[in-house]
Amino acid sequence: MKIICFVLAILVLICAGVLGQKQTVPSKQVLFDFRNDRPVGPPKIGPAVERQVLSKVFRKYLTDPNQCNSEFDPGGSDDPLKAARNAGQIVPSITDVMNGSFTAPGKAETAYVISVSECNASHADNFGTKRVAIFSGPQLLANVDVEFRSGIVRKSDLNGDGMDELLMTTGDTNQGITIETAGLLDFRNSKLRVIEDLGTVFEDSCASELPGSSIKASVITIAPAAPGDMPKLRMENYKASCRNPQRWRFLSTGKMPE
Repeated sequence: MKIICFVLAILVLICAGVLGQKQTVPSKQVLFDFRNDRPVGPPKIGPAVERQVLSKVFRKYLTDPNQCNSEFDPGGSDDPLKAARNAGQIVPSITDVMNGSFTAPGKAETAYVISVSECNASHADNFGTKRVAIFSGPQLLANVDVEFRSGIVRKSDLNGDGMDELLMTTGDTNQGITIETAGLLDFRNSKLRVIEDLGTVFEDSCASELPGSSIKASVITIAPAAPGDMPKLRMENYKASCRNPQRWRFLSTGKMPE
């Protein structure tokens, strides 16, 4: 009887240890869930701040689209958007803003996302280039093209180096299909680095009324990493019907299938 009790006690201790180990495993950390609705609205900055920022970033610019010169000639340039910027044929505006430490650890900085809105930009040009301008007080520290990304959905410091990354997106609608793409960026030493290009993270084809139309969205999670290392991002893709857009079912992992 004593032997049986002893064996049972050992088994209890082993089970307790195993359960304890399971409880210490970190849960999956979500960076961003593109299935969720997000508030859309202008950034909370005043017109005076916007003027100060734009005046620092651009040598000259217009304040009203009606001021655009309809006869502007880019002069045969292979980059008409650049020619428009050089000529001041732009109507820029700030579309997003975020405070943090972007160019160096511990700095109090502000990142402004700017829609340049070149006068000759069309839908094919995503209606103009997009830039991020980073300020420390009145000082302009960075002014970089962010490849048409126009919004910030998340600020993070994934590797704990004291500098924030930005998860940025851009979207487009064509023939009833809305697509949003995303990328994780940082601005160390005032230079743009694309840490990870996530590709398409949201697609809604319901308005197209095409056969098989649906809504697809990604959940971006963070893989475990050693201290100081930048963790890899993992994509889990989900799909919902147009009739029941809140009922998601798992679709795939990795880049969203086309």
